[in-house]
Amino acid sequence: MLLLPGAFALLAGLDAALVLLGLPAPVPDTRLGEVHGIVLALGFVGTVIALERAVAAGRALGYLAPAALGAGAIGLVLGAPRALADPVLVAGTVGLLGLYVLLWRRAADLAVLIQAAGAVLAIGAALLWWADLPVPQLIPWLSGFLILTIAGERLELARIVMSSGRTQGVLAAAATGYVVAALAALLWPAVGYPLLGAALLGLTGWLAARDIARGTVRGSGLPRYMAVCLLAGYAWLLVPAGLWLLTGPVVTGRGYDAVVHAVMLGFVMSMIMAHAPVILPAVLRRPLPYTRWLYLPVALLHASLLLRIVVGDGRDIQGAVSTGGVLNIVAIVVFVVIAAGSAVRGARPAQERGEQ
Repeated sequence: MLLLPGAFALLAGLDAALVLLGLPAPVPDTRLGEVHGIVLALGFVGTVIALERAVAAGRALGYLAPAALGAGAIGLVLGAPRALADPVLVAGTVGLLGLYVLLWRRAADLAVLIQAAGAVLAIGAALLWWADLPVPQLIPWLSGFLILTIAGERLELARIVMSSGRTQGVLAAAATGYVVAALAALLWPAVGYPLLGAALLGLTGWLAARDIARGTVRGSGLPRYMAVCLLAGYAWLLVPAGLWLLTGPVVTGRGYDAVVHAVMLGFVMSMIMAHAPVILPAVLRRPLPYTRWLYLPVALLHASLLLRIVVGDGRDIQGAVSTGGVLNIVAIVVFVVIAAGSAVRGARPAQERGEQ
């Protein structure tokens, strides 16, 4: 049930995307465009992350974190007073950090610490949103929350191929650098954004070089599918890293569109598509069998992003941005439909076995 608010946030975010593109939307409310970013980053992805961590923690109180994030997002979408919705979002991010504290007490692990650093950035983003700062100034914080969360999770698997702890130290240094740079970008943008780009470049390099996806991409089935999604997602991180490093603050125009969607769609959505067959069964308690049809939305997502960012943003062609944006949405919807169909088919054999 706690996944439903996250799903609602996703649908609202997709509707808001159409509004921002100036295209017909099921709910043509311009107010949704104002909450688009925060609803998707904290309301959708944040709820999914918090729910997965709550399941891992195994404590009933832990489910308050995803509940608060989902409730806060619903409040923003439905037009609840910001004075009510914003504190609920903050509470949800604090609850997520509390889950990492609990997991840290069980095992003092660098992977948990890096994910906790991501939760700290989520708290910062929620507080800055509550303080009414413009969303473009929150992007380094929201991006860092999601990037560090995923980096910490991938570290757990990357240890399989690591030969020394020095490699982990490189990731820890890059993650620390990102957190410091996010604060610097807020206070001294001219200095902070290039530092942010350098730190993100370090994180991206580590992920691309050390992730086990480099090996599993030569396999088959689900491992190869996940590897393709992961490696493609890492490639998109070069866009914000390069723009921040070379141009400094990017808070408006085509560059801003490229940064936001390279991270949130190219990286984050690709990670969601990669991990859904593994994470959703743990959360929903039902199988999500792999099917080759999952490659269809993945290919559409990355092809449409190339159209939107390389052609549309890169050459300032609004038609390419709009077409790419619509195809981005189609890719996500197609993924949800295929995943839901796979889950239904996967549940049938289990039910049949139970009846026998």
